[in-house]
Amino acid sequence: MDENIKRTIILENYQNPKNRGLIDDDTYTLINTNSKSCIDQVDLQLKVKSGIVVDIRFDGEACAICTSSTSIMINTLIGKTIEDALKIIDNFENMINEKEYDAKLIEEAIVYEDISKQPNRKKCALLTWEGIKEKLERIE
Repeated sequence: MDENIKRTIILENYQNPKNRGLIDDDTYTLINTNSKSCIDQVDLQLKVKSGIVVDIRFDGEACAICTSSTSIMINTLIGKTIEDALKIIDNFENMINEKEYDAKLIEEAIVYEDISKQPNRKKCALLTWEGIKEKLERIE
């Protein structure tokens, strides 16, 4: 993917993130994530119904990489089964950690394929994905 397109996608998802703002609804599971090495502190709300990720919301303070990665994650995971969502997350983690992955599965999150060149940014990109993964694994 062209570097300018990647930057545009990241910037758009940072400036206009999807599903920002938590809601008062007991049908959502709350997930707290924070980084020890960065400013990133993000609360996520996850709603799963009949084995399908039906909604994810977030709020908090985070850098551009974390915010945009969270927005892209939300777009990628909503509507997926728990099993498919976990496959996507595993492939995203593999990509970030320079392991073998299926680029088709991670959809727009491919924009972070070169983040490993900036090791200090890997945690920013992974933070909320890891939080969602932990909850989804408990549901399965």
